[in-house]
Amino acid sequence: MERKLGINANCLLGIREVDALEKIKAAGFESFFTGSYKREDVREIKQRADELGLEYEFIHAPFRNINAMWTSGLGYIEVFDYMKEAIDAASENGIPSVITHVSSGWNPPPVNDFGLSRYDELVLYARERGVVLAFENLRLLGNLACLVDRYEKLDNVRFCFDCGHEHCYTKTVSMLDVFTTRVCCTHIHDNHGRALEDKVSDGDEHLLPFDGTYNYEKMMRKLDEYGYSGSLMLEVFQNTDEYRRMSPEEFLSTCYERIKKISQM
Repeated sequence: MERKLGINANCLLGIREVDALEKIKAAGFESFFTGSYKREDVREIKQRADELGLEYEFIHAPFRNINAMWTSGLGYIEVFDYMKEAIDAASENGIPSVITHVSSGWNPPPVNDFGLSRYDELVLYARERGVVLAFENLRLLGNLACLVDRYEKLDNVRFCFDCGHEHCYTKTVSMLDVFTTRVCCTHIHDNHGRALEDKVSDGDEHLLPFDGTYNYEKMMRKLDEYGYSGSLMLEVFQNTDEYRRMSPEEFLSTCYERIKKISQM
């Protein structure tokens, strides 16, 4: 199956997302996403993307202090407002989706009525604005599955499959087998996994594909099996000495070669 190939626009060290787009296009990519969510920033990025013929696929909403969504009191308001602003920016600029985390860390607050009511409000807010809200897998399956199942009948709630998070956090759970046809987008990167007896370490390295130990052939078989036709979207950074020694052009060229190889599996 032919799929678009994309990358996060903040992948280059010291280069603004809007300024990275021309290099991303030159490397061969067709689409991208951003961590920028403020309306003025998104507007500037979208305008430049349209000029270059790049597809702005989704915004990754901020997730700092995301656990406050599940606690009593008013501490949740800051992150809640960040997510609403990301939804507004997407709606105003014709960007179809916003990706959000559900919780953070190995011991987040349990699912409770505080959080459910707040996510209910966000989901309806996004629906009214014609935006898909996609929940991303991290450490805990239960929190994520609770929300995806809660909104099963709403067509604007989907799942963002992060293969690297699966590998280092939930290696014994095939997220694609759990969420099957609910997948609307991907985050693709690599790491060295985590020993099964290790319950708390964080191996989320965000390496380029094939620099870790993830099984991309298995991933592609599953994506094909469940009819996923969306893009293959890298989420990588110049975050190692080897990557930092590369020029922006060399890094992006290497990224494109890796994701192209995956697409042909």
